[in-house]
Amino acid sequence: MPPSATTTATAAIQVVQLTDSHLYASSAQQLLGLDTLASLNAVIDQLLGEVAPVDLVLATGDITQDGEEPAYQRFIEAVARVPAPCYWIPGNHDDAARMGDIGERHGLNRAWVDVGAWRIVLLDSSVPGSVAGHLNDDQLARLDEALAGAGERYVMVCLHHHPVPIGSAWMEPLGLDNHAQLFTRLDADPRVRVVLWGHIHQPLDQQRGHLRLLASPSTCVQFAVGSADFATDAQPPGYRWLRLHADGTVETAVSRLPDGCFLPADGASGY
Repeated sequence: MPPSATTTATAAIQVVQLTDSHLYASSAQQLLGLDTLASLNAVIDQLLGEVAPVDLVLATGDITQDGEEPAYQRFIEAVARVPAPCYWIPGNHDDAARMGDIGERHGLNRAWVDVGAWRIVLLDSSVPGSVAGHLNDDQLARLDEALAGAGERYVMVCLHHHPVPIGSAWMEPLGLDNHAQLFTRLDADPRVRVVLWGHIHQPLDQQRGHLRLLASPSTCVQFAVGSADFATDAQPPGYRWLRLHADGTVETAVSRLPDGCFLPADGASGY
Protein backbone atom coordinates (compact mmCIF):
# COMPACT_ATOMS: atom_id res chain seq x y z
CA MET A 1 0.00 0.00 0.00
CA PRO A 2 1.44 3.41 -0.93
CA PRO A 3 2.16 5.74 1.97
CA SER A 4 -0.38 8.50 2.42
CA ALA A 5 0.69 12.12 2.09
CA THR A 6 0.19 12.62 5.82
CA THR A 7 2.82 10.04 6.79
CA THR A 8 5.75 11.46 4.83
CA ALA A 9 7.31 14.84 4.17
CA THR A 10 5.05 17.21 2.31
CA ALA A 11 7.92 18.06 -0.06
CA ALA A 12 7.73 14.58 -1.57
CA ILE A 13 6.10 14.25 -4.99
CA GLN A 14 3.75 11.34 -5.54
CA VAL A 15 3.82 9.93 -9.08
CA VAL A 16 1.78 7.12 -10.61
CA GLN A 17 2.95 5.16 -13.65
CA LEU A 18 0.38 3.57 -15.96
CA THR A 19 1.89 1.59 -18.80
CA ASP A 20 1.03 -0.70 -21.70
CA SER A 21 -2.75 -0.30 -21.64
CA HIS A 22 -3.07 -1.55 -25.27
CA LEU A 23 -6.48 0.00 -25.91
CA TYR A 24 -8.46 -0.50 -29.11
CA ALA A 25 -10.68 1.80 -31.11
CA SER A 26 -13.53 -0.71 -30.82
CA SER A 27 -14.90 -1.85 -27.48
CA ALA A 28 -15.46 -5.29 -29.03
CA GLN A 29 -11.74 -5.97 -29.48
CA GLN A 30 -9.72 -7.69 -26.78
CA LEU A 31 -6.04 -8.46 -26.29
CA LEU A 32 -5.48 -12.20 -25.79
CA GLY A 33 -9.07 -12.45 -24.58
CA LEU A 34 -8.75 -9.58 -22.10
CA ASP A 35 -10.82 -6.38 -22.12
CA THR A 36 -8.02 -3.82 -21.89
CA LEU A 37 -10.24 -0.79 -21.26
CA ALA A 38 -12.02 -2.54 -18.39
CA SER A 39 -8.70 -3.57 -16.84
CA LEU A 40 -7.30 -0.03 -17.17
CA ASN A 41 -10.36 1.41 -15.45
CA ALA A 42 -10.12 -1.19 -12.68
CA VAL A 43 -6.47 -0.25 -12.10
CA ILE A 44 -7.44 3.43 -11.97
CA ASP A 45 -10.22 2.63 -9.51
CA GLN A 46 -7.67 0.92 -7.28
CA LEU A 47 -5.07 3.68 -7.43
CA LEU A 48 -7.72 6.30 -6.62
CA GLY A 49 -8.38 4.39 -3.40
CA GLU A 50 -4.70 3.93 -2.56
CA VAL A 51 -2.76 7.03 -3.60
CA ALA A 52 -3.68 10.47 -2.29
CA PRO A 53 -2.82 12.97 -3.47
CA VAL A 54 -1.51 12.10 -6.92
CA ASP A 55 0.79 14.85 -8.20
CA LEU A 56 1.56 13.41 -11.62
CA VAL A 57 0.57 10.50 -13.89
CA LEU A 58 3.14 9.10 -16.33
CA ALA A 59 1.93 6.90 -19.19
CA THR A 60 4.98 5.14 -20.59
CA GLY A 61 3.87 3.84 -23.95
CA ASP A 62 1.75 1.29 -25.76
CA ILE A 63 -1.24 3.41 -24.88
CA THR A 64 -3.03 1.66 -27.73
CA GLN A 65 -2.75 -1.63 -29.55
CA ASP A 66 -4.02 -0.33 -32.88
CA GLY A 67 -2.81 3.30 -32.93
CA GLU A 68 -6.28 4.62 -33.72
CA GLU A 69 -7.57 7.99 -32.49
CA PRO A 70 -10.66 6.57 -30.70
CA ALA A 71 -8.35 4.33 -28.67
CA TYR A 72 -6.34 7.35 -27.52
CA GLN A 73 -9.56 9.14 -26.64
CA ARG A 74 -10.57 6.15 -24.50
CA PHE A 75 -7.31 6.47 -22.58
CA ILE A 76 -7.72 10.22 -22.12
CA GLU A 77 -11.23 9.74 -20.76
CA ALA A 78 -10.08 7.02 -18.37
CA VAL A 79 -7.05 8.86 -16.99
CA ALA A 80 -9.07 12.09 -16.61
CA ARG A 81 -10.59 10.47 -13.54
CA VAL A 82 -7.24 10.92 -11.76
CA PRO A 83 -7.06 14.49 -10.36
CA ALA A 84 -3.54 15.16 -11.61
CA PRO A 85 -1.78 16.16 -14.84
CA CYS A 86 -0.84 13.29 -17.14
CA TYR A 87 2.01 13.17 -19.64
CA TRP A 88 2.65 10.36 -22.11
CA ILE A 89 5.26 8.88 -24.42
CA PRO A 90 4.71 6.43 -27.29
CA GLY A 91 5.56 2.76 -27.43
CA ASN A 92 6.07 0.39 -30.34
CA HIS A 93 2.34 -0.30 -30.71
CA ASP A 94 1.48 3.39 -30.85
CA ASP A 95 1.21 5.68 -33.85
CA ALA A 96 3.67 8.24 -32.53
CA ALA A 97 2.71 10.95 -35.02
CA ARG A 98 -1.00 10.61 -34.33
CA MET A 99 -0.35 10.39 -30.61
CA GLY A 100 1.73 13.55 -30.81
CA ASP A 101 -1.08 15.44 -32.54
CA ILE A 102 -3.66 14.27 -30.01
CA GLY A 103 -1.33 14.94 -27.12
CA GLU A 104 -0.71 18.47 -28.36
CA ARG A 105 -4.45 19.18 -28.26
CA HIS A 106 -4.86 17.71 -24.79
CA GLY A 107 -1.65 18.92 -23.14
CA LEU A 108 -0.16 15.43 -22.78
CA ASN A 109 3.17 16.06 -24.53
CA ARG A 110 6.16 17.31 -22.59
CA ALA A 111 9.90 17.00 -23.15
CA TRP A 112 10.33 17.23 -19.41
CA VAL A 113 8.40 18.46 -16.39
CA ASP A 114 9.77 20.08 -13.24
CA VAL A 115 7.93 19.16 -10.07
CA GLY A 116 9.25 19.83 -6.58
CA ALA A 117 12.97 19.06 -6.39
CA TRP A 118 12.80 16.84 -9.47
CA ARG A 119 13.00 17.06 -13.25
CA ILE A 120 11.21 14.22 -15.06
CA VAL A 121 12.45 13.69 -18.62
CA LEU A 122 10.19 11.99 -21.17
CA LEU A 123 11.96 10.30 -24.09
CA ASP A 124 10.43 8.73 -27.20
CA SER A 125 12.21 5.43 -27.89
CA SER A 126 9.66 4.24 -30.47
CA VAL A 127 10.70 3.50 -34.06
CA PRO A 128 8.03 3.28 -36.79
CA GLY A 129 7.62 -0.30 -37.91
CA SER A 130 9.92 -1.71 -35.22
CA VAL A 131 9.20 -3.54 -31.98
CA ALA A 132 12.68 -2.70 -30.65
CA GLY A 133 13.49 0.81 -29.53
CA HIS A 134 16.06 3.48 -30.36
CA LEU A 135 16.78 6.96 -29.06
CA ASN A 136 17.49 9.05 -32.15
CA ASP A 137 19.71 12.10 -32.20
CA ASP A 138 16.80 14.44 -31.41
CA GLN A 139 15.89 12.44 -28.33
CA LEU A 140 19.49 12.30 -27.12
CA ALA A 141 19.72 16.05 -27.65
CA ARG A 142 16.51 16.44 -25.62
CA LEU A 143 18.12 14.48 -22.81
CA ASP A 144 21.32 16.52 -23.00
CA GLU A 145 19.32 19.77 -22.86
CA ALA A 146 17.24 18.53 -19.96
CA LEU A 147 20.32 17.54 -17.97
CA ALA A 148 22.16 20.76 -18.81
CA GLY A 149 19.29 22.86 -17.46
CA ALA A 150 18.33 20.74 -14.46
CA GLY A 151 20.41 22.76 -12.02
CA GLU A 152 20.30 21.20 -8.55
CA ARG A 153 17.21 19.14 -9.31
CA TYR A 154 17.26 15.37 -9.16
CA VAL A 155 16.28 13.65 -12.39
CA MET A 156 14.08 10.74 -13.42
CA VAL A 157 14.29 9.58 -17.04
CA CYS A 158 11.31 7.81 -18.62
CA LEU A 159 11.13 5.83 -21.86
CA HIS A 160 9.19 2.86 -23.21
CA HIS A 161 11.84 0.26 -24.03
CA HIS A 162 14.03 -1.60 -21.56
CA PRO A 163 17.67 -0.44 -21.62
CA VAL A 164 19.04 -3.46 -19.71
CA PRO A 165 18.63 -7.24 -20.02
CA ILE A 166 15.60 -8.53 -18.11
CA GLY A 167 16.25 -12.29 -18.17
CA SER A 168 13.66 -13.14 -20.86
CA ALA A 169 15.41 -14.37 -23.99
CA TRP A 170 12.61 -13.50 -26.39
CA MET A 171 12.54 -9.88 -25.22
CA GLU A 172 16.27 -9.19 -25.30
CA PRO A 173 16.33 -8.18 -29.00
CA LEU A 174 13.26 -5.99 -28.42
CA GLY A 175 14.76 -3.49 -26.00
CA LEU A 176 16.63 -0.23 -26.53
CA ASP A 177 19.31 -0.89 -29.14
CA ASN A 178 21.51 2.11 -28.26
CA HIS A 179 21.38 1.74 -24.50
CA ALA A 180 25.11 2.47 -24.30
CA GLN A 181 24.50 6.03 -25.54
CA LEU A 182 21.86 6.47 -22.85
CA PHE A 183 23.98 5.17 -20.00
CA THR A 184 27.05 7.14 -21.07
CA ARG A 185 25.03 10.20 -20.11
CA LEU A 186 23.21 8.85 -17.09
CA ASP A 187 26.10 7.04 -15.40
CA ALA A 188 28.11 10.25 -15.49
CA ASP A 189 25.45 12.39 -13.80
CA PRO A 190 24.74 11.64 -10.12
CA ARG A 191 21.64 13.85 -10.20
CA VAL A 192 19.90 11.15 -12.22
CA ARG A 193 18.36 8.80 -9.69
CA VAL A 194 15.70 6.83 -11.61
CA VAL A 195 15.22 5.29 -15.05
CA LEU A 196 11.59 4.19 -15.53
CA TRP A 197 10.11 2.23 -18.43
CA GLY A 198 7.26 -0.03 -19.59
CA HIS A 199 7.23 -2.51 -22.52
CA ILE A 200 8.10 -5.65 -20.56
CA HIS A 201 4.71 -6.14 -18.82
CA GLN A 202 6.39 -7.14 -15.55
CA PRO A 203 8.05 -5.44 -12.58
CA LEU A 204 11.79 -4.90 -12.30
CA ASP A 205 13.75 -3.07 -9.61
CA GLN A 206 17.55 -2.98 -9.88
CA GLN A 207 20.34 -0.69 -8.79
CA ARG A 208 23.07 0.47 -11.17
CA GLY A 209 25.39 2.76 -9.25
CA HIS A 210 23.33 5.85 -8.42
CA LEU A 211 20.57 4.77 -10.85
CA ARG A 212 17.42 2.97 -9.72
CA LEU A 213 16.17 0.94 -12.70
CA LEU A 214 12.42 0.38 -12.62
CA ALA A 215 9.89 -1.34 -14.86
CA SER A 216 6.26 -2.03 -14.13
CA PRO A 217 3.31 -4.31 -14.80
CA SER A 218 0.94 -3.59 -17.63
CA THR A 219 -2.58 -2.41 -16.88
CA CYS A 220 -3.69 -5.45 -18.93
CA VAL A 221 -1.82 -8.66 -19.91
CA GLN A 222 1.28 -9.68 -17.91
CA PHE A 223 4.34 -11.41 -19.38
CA ALA A 224 5.95 -14.35 -17.61
CA VAL A 225 9.19 -13.48 -15.84
CA GLY A 226 12.33 -15.22 -17.12
CA SER A 227 10.66 -16.87 -20.10
CA ALA A 228 12.68 -18.04 -23.08
CA ASP A 229 9.71 -17.63 -25.44
CA PHE A 230 6.62 -15.46 -25.36
CA ALA A 231 4.43 -16.46 -22.42
CA THR A 232 1.78 -14.73 -20.35
CA ASP A 233 1.55 -14.77 -16.58
CA ALA A 234 -1.33 -15.29 -14.15
CA GLN A 235 -0.45 -12.14 -12.21
CA PRO A 236 -3.19 -9.49 -12.37
CA PRO A 237 -2.77 -6.03 -13.89
CA GLY A 238 -1.31 -3.21 -11.84
CA TYR A 239 0.51 0.10 -11.65
CA ARG A 240 3.57 1.58 -9.97
CA TRP A 241 3.60 4.43 -7.45
CA LEU A 242 6.68 6.49 -6.67
CA ARG A 243 7.35 9.07 -3.99
CA LEU A 244 10.19 11.38 -5.02
CA HIS A 245 11.68 13.08 -1.99
CA ALA A 246 13.41 16.43 -1.88
CA ASP A 247 16.68 14.79 -0.79
CA GLY A 248 16.78 12.58 -3.89
CA THR A 249 15.58 9.39 -2.22
CA VAL A 250 12.79 7.35 -3.78
CA GLU A 251 10.08 5.14 -2.36
CA THR A 252 8.31 2.93 -4.86
CA ALA A 253 6.32 -0.27 -5.19
CA VAL A 254 3.90 -2.02 -7.51
CA SER A 255 0.23 -2.41 -6.65
CA ARG A 256 -1.88 -5.05 -8.41
CA LEU A 257 -5.53 -5.89 -8.68
CA PRO A 258 -6.73 -8.92 -6.68
CA ASP A 259 -5.58 -12.34 -7.83
CA GLY A 260 -7.67 -13.81 -10.62
CA CYS A 261 -8.68 -10.47 -12.13
CA PHE A 262 -8.36 -9.85 -15.86
CA LEU A 263 -6.37 -12.89 -16.91
CA PRO A 264 -5.67 -13.65 -20.59
CA ALA A 265 -7.55 -16.55 -22.17
CA ASP A 266 -5.90 -19.94 -21.92
CA GLY A 267 -3.79 -20.60 -25.00
CA ALA A 268 -4.38 -17.12 -26.39
CA SER A 269 -1.75 -15.89 -28.82
CA GLY A 270 -1.24 -13.15 -31.38
CA TYR A 271 0.22 -10.36 -29.27
